[in-house]
Amino acid sequence: MDQRLTTDGSADRTDATRPAPTGPREPGVPDVRRRIPRTDAVLGDPRLLEAAHRLGPGTVKAAVRQAQERARAGAVAPEEVADTAVALLPRTAGGLRSVVNATGVVLHTNLGRAPLSAAARQAVQEAAGPTDVELDLRTGVRARRGRTVLAALCARVPSAAAAHVVNNGAAALVLVATALAAGKEIVIGRGEMVEIGDGFRLPDLLVSTGARLREVGTTNRTSAADYAAAIGPETAFVLKVHPANFRITGFTRAADAGELAALGVPVVVDIGSGLLAPHPLLPDEPDAETRLRAGASLVTASGDKLLGGPQCGLLLGEEELVRTVSRHPLARALRVDKLTLAALEATLTGPDTPTAVALAADQAGLVRRAERLARALGADGIDARAVESAASVGGGGAPGVTLPSAALSLPERYAAALRTGPVPVVGRLEAGRCLLDLRTVPREDDERLAGAVRSVQGPAAEG
Repeated sequence: MDQRLTTDGSADRTDATRPAPTGPREPGVPDVRRRIPRTDAVLGDPRLLEAAHRLGPGTVKAAVRQAQERARAGAVAPEEVADTAVALLPRTAGGLRSVVNATGVVLHTNLGRAPLSAAARQAVQEAAGPTDVELDLRTGVRARRGRTVLAALCARVPSAAAAHVVNNGAAALVLVATALAAGKEIVIGRGEMVEIGDGFRLPDLLVSTGARLREVGTTNRTSAADYAAAIGPETAFVLKVHPANFRITGFTRAADAGELAALGVPVVVDIGSGLLAPHPLLPDEPDAETRLRAGASLVTASGDKLLGGPQCGLLLGEEELVRTVSRHPLARALRVDKLTLAALEATLTGPDTPTAVALAADQAGLVRRAERLARALGADGIDARAVESAASVGGGGAPGVTLPSAALSLPERYAAALRTGPVPVVGRLEAGRCLLDLRTVPREDDERLAGAVRSVQGPAAEG
């Protein structure tokens, strides 16, 4: 059997063992499939050799074979196999693709929630190699992991005497419940026994830690007296949970952290969305500083929501409680890696995050951007219109809050073509049109967005 070695040293039988075409062929007309270059010959293209070093030989070989199959099917000419293989190569060796979030949902869970700032991305790149994550370079001895990011957290939340970071918001609450309440009771209001995305239920999470739940009050009304009546020798702490993805209105009552702090047991407040201080556009959204100042013992939150950082869970509050929680054996299993620590610190100390910029965007400015894009695309014969729209915070933050916005409106058939185009763009369908909401598209991405729309103009989008 004739075998040829590919550039990665493996035997390639793809072409050497392929039987000659036997189907009927018009006399005198050569079969173009015979002119399809061998795999090893295509892999010798300088562009593909470079890509093999960057993406790995297996990925490059797969692209070459896809290109050869297209040539066999008559979709491309044999001499275009190398060019086609180059075009089929992914941008990175990973499976995740960068997309343009034009949904109007600032913190879109399916798109990874908060996009990192340029400062955070640079910090991640710097931390990708060997770092001093647990080493004091001055003394040469082991140092506390994440010491600089913990200091940055406490600086942003002055009422927090100490801080700890775990791998997500749910993990922060699990660690607190395990370390402080295993075998004991957690007192919680009935209206705060919430379910969030993908069937995730808070009561199930808490019970899994070995704690018992003591429910008080009713769905719509729970007073401090309800909590006081339930507190006993088995009470580990009182838990307040922000019902992040829904609102109860009308005849309601809820005890605040200040009222509960007077009951003589620790008060843990899960604010969820990660707001560290009050935000003028989100007056009803709880924040860590206000809750701690009111008397909460611990606050837990997510780092990849309104804070605008990487996925992680934050614990802030009294030094003794944070120390107890951070020294529990489970803390080791839930700790974050150096890349998360780097991104979080840059988020805390760096310039405004993309999340902050999106929240603060002025609608008039968004309208002007939409009009400019609509004119440019309209000049190319594309049915593009500038329209006012309504965006949202997302990520379980600020339920019911509408952010006035502006969008580029395209025919509905553009939605799928844009999602699957060379630059994936995710918009939303509304009233039979595809809306690309600009509140969630950075201004510097306007030309990228317009280019994506132009790239799918034609049969994929028009027909």
